[in-house]
Amino acid sequence: MIKIAKLTIVGLGPGGKEHLTLAALTAMKQHKEVYLRTEKHPVVANLKEEGIQYKTFDAVYEEKENFQEVYQFIVDDLVKKAKEEDILYAVPGHPYVAEHTVQMLTEACKKEEGIKKVVYPAMSFIDAMFMALEIDPIGGFKLLDGLQLDKQQPDTNIANIITQVYDPLIASDVKLRLMNYYDDEQEIFVVKNAGITEFQRIEKVPLYMLDRLDWIDYLTSLYIPGIDIEQKKYYNVNNLVEIMEILRSKEGCPWDIKQTHDSLKPYLIEESYEVLEAIDQKDDILLEEELGDLLLQVIFHSQIAKERDVFTMEDVVRGICEKLIFRHPHVFKGEKADTSKEAIQTWEQQKQQEKQIKSIADSMTKIPKELPALLKAEKVQKKAANVGFDWDKLEDVVHKVKEELQEVLEAEEAKDADKIKEEAGDLIFAVVNLTRFLKVNPEDALSATCRKFINRFQYIEAAAAKTGKSLEKMTLEEMDLLWEEAKQKS
Repeated sequence: MIKIAKLTIVGLGPGGKEHLTLAALTAMKQHKEVYLRTEKHPVVANLKEEGIQYKTFDAVYEEKENFQEVYQFIVDDLVKKAKEEDILYAVPGHPYVAEHTVQMLTEACKKEEGIKKVVYPAMSFIDAMFMALEIDPIGGFKLLDGLQLDKQQPDTNIANIITQVYDPLIASDVKLRLMNYYDDEQEIFVVKNAGITEFQRIEKVPLYMLDRLDWIDYLTSLYIPGIDIEQKKYYNVNNLVEIMEILRSKEGCPWDIKQTHDSLKPYLIEESYEVLEAIDQKDDILLEEELGDLLLQVIFHSQIAKERDVFTMEDVVRGICEKLIFRHPHVFKGEKADTSKEAIQTWEQQKQQEKQIKSIADSMTKIPKELPALLKAEKVQKKAANVGFDWDKLEDVVHKVKEELQEVLEAEEAKDADKIKEEAGDLIFAVVNLTRFLKVNPEDALSATCRKFINRFQYIEAAAAKTGKSLEKMTLEEMDLLWEEAKQKS
C-alpha cells in the first residue's frame, strides 16, 4: 500500500502582515516541516513572532549557476521530502502568479504517486500593484518575467507589468530590452514593496533612468502603460491590422474605404514585382520596404474579407501555420527527409493529400492561370519530371529546341498565323526546358536580359544625343556600332 503524504503550498501575500491569510497562517502552525523559498520577504518577521519554525532555500541561490538550477533543486528536494512526510512550502505572493517553482511542483506531483498537493492562495503582488497605482486592469495587461525578456515580448497596446527586477544590474538589462519596444523617454512606474503601506515606494521615471535608481531590490516591479497607436516606437502585425481597420472605418480614408478585392489586384501584382526587383538589386533597405508594402496587401484583403464575414487575418495566419506543419512531417512528425529533393517530394505528397489531388495532371491544372507563362511552363515541366517524364540528357533538349525553331520557320514560310503562334509557343516551352536543365530560372534570366537591353539602349540614346542626332534619323548600322560599344562597356 502506498503511503499518501501531503505537500501543502501557501502564498505569503505581497508583504504586508494584513495580507497573510488565516488559512496560510494556520497551515504553517500545524506543520512541523515548513520550507520557505526565500527568507527575503517582509512577512517573515511576523512568522517569527507567531513562533513558526522554518527552513529556507536561500543558500541554494548562492550555490547554483542560474535560477533554473535553483528552481530544479528546490522542486527535487521538496518532492523527495514530501514522499516521506507532510511538508509545507511557502512562497511570496500568490502561489500561481509568477512563481515558477510552484508550476514545476505541480507538474512533478502529476508524475509522482503518493503525494497529495493542497494549495492555499493569497493576494498577489499584481493585486498590490494595481491597488498602489490606483489602476483598474479592465483595459488589459501583460505580465512579464524580467529575466525572460529575451523570450517574452511586451504588448505595447496594453499595460505591461515586469516582475523579477531584482537589482540595478537586472534593471539595466531590462531597460535595454524594453528600449526595443518603447521610446527612451517612455514614462514607467517603478514600484517597490507594493501593498506594504509603511515601506511602499512608487516613482514615475523615463525608461532610460531605470538602472540609475539605487533603491531597486527583489520586491521591485515595473508598470508601463499602454501606448496609443500613433505614438508607438515599435509596431507589430497586430498594429498593422488595427491601422487598416481604422483606415477602412467610417472616419478613415475615402480611398481605402472604396477598395475591393478586385480593385486591389493590380497593386498586389505590382508590389510582388517590386519585391523581386529589390532582391535583384541586392538592396536590403529597399527589400525591407517592399516586403512591408506586400504585407499591407495581405492585411488589406484580410480586412475586406473580415468586413464580409468570411475570414480574418487570424484565420489567414492559422491556415498557413497549419499548412506548414502538415507539409513538413519530416520536421514536425518525425518522418525522414535528409536532402532538399526528398523534402520537396514530401511537400508535394502532402500537398496532393491535402488538396485531394489524384493525378499529376490534376496538379498541373491547379497551377494558377494568372501565373506568368514562363513560371507556369517551368512548374508544369517539373511536375512531369517528378514522375520521370523528362529528357535524359542536355543534348536531347538542345535538339528539341532546334527542332521547334525549324517548325516555327516552316510555319512562317507557310504564312499560317495560327500555326506560327502554336509553334512559337512550343519553341519557348522547349527553351524553358533548356533553362531548367541548366538550373536557370527562366523568369529571372529573361528579366535580366530585359534590364541589360534597356541599359544598352540607354547608352545608344545618350551617345546619339552627344552627336546631336536622334535615333529616328540614325541608320541601323550606326545604331549597331553604338550597341557594340555598349556591350563592351557592360
